[in-house]
Amino acid sequence: MMSLCCDVIQTLRGKTLVTAESLTGGGIGAALTSVIGASAVYKGGIISYTNAVKHKLLGVPMELLDQFGAVSEPVAKAMAEGARKALEADLAVSVTGLAGPTGDAFGNPVGTGVIGYSDSSKTAVKHCLFSGDRESIRSQTIETALQLILDMQK
Repeated sequence: MMSLCCDVIQTLRGKTLVTAESLTGGGIGAALTSVIGASAVYKGGIISYTNAVKHKLLGVPMELLDQFGAVSEPVAKAMAEGARKALEADLAVSVTGLAGPTGDAFGNPVGTGVIGYSDSSKTAVKHCLFSGDRESIRSQTIETALQLILDMQK
């Protein structure tokens, strides 16, 4: 994971990155800030574990949360866009999902992860299904989010 974080920081030199994290509870930010020099790129993040925080701090419309649920592509997209705007950054990544012990009322099983990406010219969402225990799901989500950041720079 350290190598991946270093690659993200190096690749994004001259740009600013922020995070909006639900499933990972700040894990992406923690991973990035373990890299010396991360402050040149990583501005910070919002841990939005509840729908109220997603709505109030990230501007996710309650209609999206009610219609699609927190673990959905529209919400992950809105989280990334909202974080980028709220924290005035060049790009943002968001994560929402289910690490267990149960799925949600919208039919998403444990292991579902939805990762959003937003910059000034594009927005993308990646829907994943991870396996393993709670910590493994969270770790896989962090790695996939970091890799998505790199992939979107191509």
